[in-house]
Amino acid sequence: MGHSDMSTGPTDEQDSRIDSLDRKLLGLLRVDARTSTATLAKTLGVSRGTIANRIARLEKAGTIVGYTVTLRIGAHNAEVKAWISIAVEGDRTREVARLLLGEPAFTALHDTNGRWDLVGEVCANSNSDLSEVLERIRKIKGIANTETSIHLRTFRLAG
Repeated sequence: MGHSDMSTGPTDEQDSRIDSLDRKLLGLLRVDARTSTATLAKTLGVSRGTIANRIARLEKAGTIVGYTVTLRIGAHNAEVKAWISIAVEGDRTREVARLLLGEPAFTALHDTNGRWDLVGEVCANSNSDLSEVLERIRKIKGIANTETSIHLRTFRLAG
């Protein structure tokens, strides 16, 4: 079995630092966030406890803000797509972004500058479904204001 992390735990200063092991761990989680701690530990040559502690620390520090499922292009048969621009109260952008990433209708979420703090793309099966998505989003604590623009036509596909 691999060697374990001999440190007694990170200090507050170390909580926000990312070292080589963290970078490797984050890289593996980006490829497949569902990888078991046992598999991650074996791949990285450390104990499962080290992996669990690293993930918990990265979550607490806000480095890992959520986990997601990546859908195959075209798998989301949404009839309605829209951009939603979001103004966030105070310094709650990370908290709001974490909550928004839990909303299945989001296909993308971007931190931005200017009038809006976040801009996201949402997909829904109908205008009625989009209305329900927007109602859920507007109830999230920390959102000051939103503006939604429905995609009418796409002239060029990204790719």
